Amino acid sequence: MRHLACRFGSGALSPALPLIAVLAVALAACTGSGSRLPAAFDGGKGVSASPRVAWGGPIPRGGGTYKIGAPYRISGRWYIPQEDPAYDRVGVASWYGEDFHGRKTANGEIYDMGALTAAHPTLPLPSYAHVTNVETGRTILVRVNDRGPYARERIIDLSRQAARLLGSEGRGLAHVRVRYAGRAPLDGNDHREHAFLASQPWYGQARGRRYAEQVAPYRQP
Repeated sequence: MRHLACRFGSGALSPALPLIAVLAVALAACTGSGSRLPAAFDGGKGVSASPRVAWGGPIPRGGGTYKIGAPYRISGRWYIPQEDPAYDRVGVASWYGEDFHGRKTANGEIYDMGALTAAHPTLPLPSYAHVTNVETGRTILVRVNDRGPYARERIIDLSRQAARLLGSEGRGLAHVRVRYAGRAPLDGNDHREHAFLASQPWYGQARGRRYAEQVAPYRQP
Protein backbone atom coordinates (compact mmCIF):
# COMPACT_ATOMS: atom_id res chain seq x y z
CA MET A 1 0.00 0.00 0.00
CA ARG A 2 1.29 3.42 -0.89
CA HIS A 3 0.87 5.76 2.06
CA LEU A 4 -0.17 9.39 1.81
CA ALA A 5 2.50 12.02 2.16
CA CYS A 6 2.88 13.84 5.46
CA ARG A 7 1.31 17.30 5.08
CA PHE A 8 1.03 20.40 7.22
CA GLY A 9 -2.38 21.88 7.92
CA SER A 10 -3.67 25.09 6.38
CA GLY A 11 -2.33 27.30 9.17
CA ALA A 12 0.84 29.23 8.32
CA LEU A 13 3.99 28.93 10.41
CA SER A 14 5.15 32.02 12.23
CA PRO A 15 7.91 33.85 10.31
CA ALA A 16 9.69 34.36 13.62
CA LEU A 17 10.06 30.65 14.20
CA PRO A 18 13.72 29.58 13.72
CA LEU A 19 14.45 27.24 10.84
CA ILE A 20 15.75 24.53 13.14
CA ALA A 21 12.46 24.63 15.04
CA VAL A 22 10.51 24.35 11.78
CA LEU A 23 12.54 21.29 10.84
CA ALA A 24 11.96 19.77 14.27
CA VAL A 25 8.21 20.31 13.96
CA ALA A 26 8.22 18.78 10.47
CA LEU A 27 10.09 15.68 11.61
CA ALA A 28 7.80 15.23 14.59
CA ALA A 29 4.72 15.60 12.40
CA CYS A 30 5.93 13.03 9.89
CA THR A 31 7.36 10.45 12.26
CA GLY A 32 4.64 10.37 14.90
CA SER A 33 5.08 8.28 18.00
CA GLY A 34 7.75 5.65 17.70
CA SER A 35 7.70 5.60 13.86
CA ARG A 36 10.21 6.75 11.28
CA LEU A 37 10.21 8.63 8.02
CA PRO A 38 9.14 6.58 4.99
CA ALA A 39 12.07 4.90 3.26
CA ALA A 40 10.86 5.56 -0.27
CA PHE A 41 8.86 8.74 -0.74
CA ASP A 42 7.89 9.73 -4.26
CA GLY A 43 7.18 13.45 -4.47
CA GLY A 44 5.75 13.13 -7.95
CA LYS A 45 3.03 10.73 -6.80
CA GLY A 46 2.57 12.25 -3.35
CA VAL A 47 2.89 8.85 -1.66
CA SER A 48 5.48 6.69 0.03
CA ALA A 49 6.09 2.96 -0.10
CA SER A 50 4.80 0.57 2.55
CA PRO A 51 7.26 -1.89 4.17
CA ARG A 52 8.80 -4.36 1.72
CA VAL A 53 7.50 -7.90 2.28
CA ALA A 54 9.11 -9.80 -0.61
CA TRP A 55 12.78 -9.95 -1.56
CA GLY A 56 14.09 -11.58 -4.73
CA GLY A 57 12.49 -14.41 -6.62
CA PRO A 58 8.97 -14.49 -8.04
CA ILE A 59 6.42 -12.22 -6.41
CA PRO A 60 3.40 -14.14 -5.05
CA ARG A 61 0.17 -13.56 -6.97
CA GLY A 62 -3.11 -12.62 -5.32
CA GLY A 63 -3.42 -12.73 -1.54
CA GLY A 64 -5.42 -9.53 -1.28
CA THR A 65 -9.03 -8.68 -0.58
CA TYR A 66 -11.79 -7.21 -2.67
CA LYS A 67 -12.45 -3.59 -1.76
CA ILE A 68 -13.92 -0.39 -3.06
CA GLY A 69 -13.44 1.87 -0.07
CA ALA A 70 -14.93 5.05 1.33
CA PRO A 71 -14.50 8.52 -0.19
CA TYR A 72 -11.18 10.10 0.76
CA ARG A 73 -9.41 13.42 0.30
CA ILE A 74 -5.82 14.12 -0.71
CA SER A 75 -4.36 17.60 -1.05
CA GLY A 76 -7.82 19.12 -0.96
CA ARG A 77 -9.27 16.88 -3.66
CA TRP A 78 -11.95 14.28 -3.02
CA TYR A 79 -11.88 10.80 -4.57
CA ILE A 80 -14.97 8.57 -4.55
CA PRO A 81 -14.17 4.87 -5.14
CA GLN A 82 -16.95 3.07 -6.95
CA GLU A 83 -17.71 0.39 -9.50
CA ASP A 84 -18.64 2.23 -12.66
CA PRO A 85 -19.17 -0.14 -15.62
CA ALA A 86 -19.25 2.88 -17.94
CA TYR A 87 -15.92 4.29 -16.74
CA ASP A 88 -14.07 5.65 -19.78
CA ARG A 89 -11.53 8.44 -19.29
CA VAL A 90 -8.69 10.05 -21.21
CA GLY A 91 -5.74 11.53 -19.35
CA VAL A 92 -2.12 11.07 -18.32
CA ALA A 93 -0.55 7.79 -17.22
CA SER A 94 2.63 7.52 -15.17
CA TRP A 95 4.41 4.39 -13.94
CA TYR A 96 6.05 3.20 -10.71
CA GLY A 97 8.83 0.67 -10.28
CA GLU A 98 11.63 -0.40 -7.96
CA ASP A 99 10.76 1.78 -4.96
CA PHE A 100 7.46 -0.07 -4.62
CA HIS A 101 8.47 -3.54 -5.87
CA GLY A 102 7.78 -6.25 -3.30
CA ARG A 103 5.62 -3.99 -1.13
CA LYS A 104 1.96 -4.26 -0.20
CA THR A 105 -0.65 -2.68 -2.46
CA ALA A 106 -3.80 -0.97 -1.22
CA ASN A 107 -5.81 -4.21 -1.22
CA GLY A 108 -3.11 -6.36 0.40
CA GLU A 109 -1.49 -7.88 -2.69
CA ILE A 110 2.23 -7.48 -3.37
CA TYR A 111 3.34 -5.09 -6.10
CA ASP A 112 5.32 -6.68 -8.93
CA MET A 113 6.80 -4.20 -11.38
CA GLY A 114 7.12 -7.01 -13.93
CA ALA A 115 3.41 -7.83 -13.91
CA LEU A 116 0.61 -6.21 -15.90
CA THR A 117 -0.88 -4.19 -13.06
CA ALA A 118 -1.81 -0.61 -12.27
CA ALA A 119 -2.94 1.78 -9.56
CA HIS A 120 -6.11 3.84 -9.91
CA PRO A 121 -7.71 6.35 -7.50
CA THR A 122 -11.28 5.02 -7.62
CA LEU A 123 -11.78 1.72 -9.50
CA PRO A 124 -12.55 -1.44 -7.46
CA LEU A 125 -9.61 -3.53 -6.25
CA PRO A 126 -8.83 -5.86 -7.87
CA SER A 127 -10.37 -5.13 -11.24
CA TYR A 128 -9.47 -5.03 -14.91
CA ALA A 129 -8.96 -1.99 -17.12
CA HIS A 130 -8.07 -1.56 -20.76
CA VAL A 131 -5.36 1.07 -21.19
CA THR A 132 -4.68 2.51 -24.64
CA ASN A 133 -1.75 4.71 -25.58
CA VAL A 134 -3.63 7.21 -27.74
CA GLU A 135 -0.46 8.21 -29.59
CA THR A 136 0.50 4.70 -30.72
CA GLY A 137 -2.83 2.89 -30.57
CA ARG A 138 -1.40 0.12 -28.39
CA THR A 139 -3.86 -1.37 -25.88
CA ILE A 140 -3.18 -3.66 -22.93
CA LEU A 141 -5.32 -5.17 -20.18
CA VAL A 142 -4.08 -4.51 -16.64
CA ARG A 143 -5.05 -5.69 -13.16
CA VAL A 144 -5.86 -2.69 -10.95
CA ASN A 145 -4.73 -3.62 -7.43
CA ASP A 146 -3.48 -0.37 -5.91
CA ARG A 147 -4.48 3.25 -5.28
CA GLY A 148 -2.97 6.36 -6.89
CA PRO A 149 -1.71 8.44 -8.61
CA TYR A 150 -2.49 11.84 -7.08
CA ALA A 151 -0.25 14.22 -9.01
CA ARG A 152 -0.77 16.56 -11.98
CA GLU A 153 -4.15 15.20 -13.06
CA ARG A 154 -2.78 11.73 -13.77
CA ILE A 155 -5.52 9.13 -14.02
CA ILE A 156 -3.57 5.85 -13.74
CA ASP A 157 -0.20 4.62 -12.50
CA LEU A 158 1.14 1.66 -14.48
CA SER A 159 3.58 -1.04 -13.50
CA ARG A 160 6.94 -0.80 -15.23
CA GLN A 161 6.11 -3.73 -17.50
CA ALA A 162 2.78 -2.18 -18.49
CA ALA A 163 4.50 1.12 -19.29
CA ARG A 164 7.17 -0.72 -21.26
CA LEU A 165 4.57 -2.48 -23.41
CA LEU A 166 2.70 0.76 -24.05
CA GLY A 167 5.96 2.47 -25.03
CA SER A 168 6.00 5.01 -22.20
CA GLU A 169 8.72 3.63 -19.91
CA GLY A 170 11.44 5.92 -21.26
CA ARG A 171 9.28 9.05 -21.38
CA GLY A 172 7.70 8.43 -18.01
CA LEU A 173 4.28 9.75 -19.01
CA ALA A 174 1.79 8.91 -21.74
CA HIS A 175 -1.57 10.17 -22.97
CA VAL A 176 -3.93 7.25 -22.45
CA ARG A 177 -7.53 6.12 -22.50
CA VAL A 178 -8.67 3.97 -19.55
CA ARG A 179 -11.80 1.80 -19.69
CA TYR A 180 -13.15 -0.34 -16.86
CA ALA A 181 -13.32 -4.02 -17.80
CA GLY A 182 -14.87 -5.70 -14.75
CA ARG A 183 -13.74 -7.36 -11.56
CA ALA A 184 -10.59 -9.49 -11.40
CA PRO A 185 -10.17 -12.77 -9.48
CA LEU A 186 -8.65 -12.64 -6.01
CA ASP A 187 -6.21 -15.47 -6.76
CA GLY A 188 -4.11 -13.17 -8.97
CA ASN A 189 -4.41 -15.35 -12.06
CA ASP A 190 -3.02 -13.27 -14.94
CA HIS A 191 -4.03 -15.49 -17.85
CA ARG A 192 -6.62 -13.01 -19.09
CA GLU A 193 -4.12 -10.14 -19.25
CA HIS A 194 -1.58 -12.18 -21.18
CA ALA A 195 -4.17 -13.74 -23.49
CA PHE A 196 -5.37 -10.25 -24.41
CA LEU A 197 -1.78 -9.11 -24.98
CA ALA A 198 -1.04 -12.09 -27.23
CA SER A 199 -4.11 -11.24 -29.34
CA GLN A 200 -2.83 -7.77 -30.20
CA PRO A 201 -1.27 -7.47 -33.70
CA TRP A 202 1.19 -4.81 -32.55
CA TYR A 203 2.54 -7.18 -29.88
CA GLY A 204 3.38 -9.88 -32.41
CA GLN A 205 5.09 -7.32 -34.63
CA ALA A 206 7.12 -5.97 -31.70
CA ARG A 207 8.24 -9.48 -30.72
CA GLY A 208 9.24 -10.16 -34.31
CA ARG A 209 11.35 -7.00 -34.39
CA ARG A 210 13.06 -7.92 -31.13
CA TYR A 211 13.85 -11.40 -32.42
CA ALA A 212 15.26 -9.97 -35.64
CA GLU A 213 17.49 -7.64 -33.65
CA GLN A 214 18.73 -10.50 -31.49
CA VAL A 215 19.67 -12.78 -34.39
CA ALA A 216 21.02 -10.07 -36.70
CA PRO A 217 24.64 -10.38 -35.45
CA TYR A 218 24.64 -14.10 -36.28
CA ARG A 219 23.30 -13.89 -39.81
CA GLN A 220 25.59 -14.63 -42.72
CA PRO A 221 26.51 -11.54 -44.79
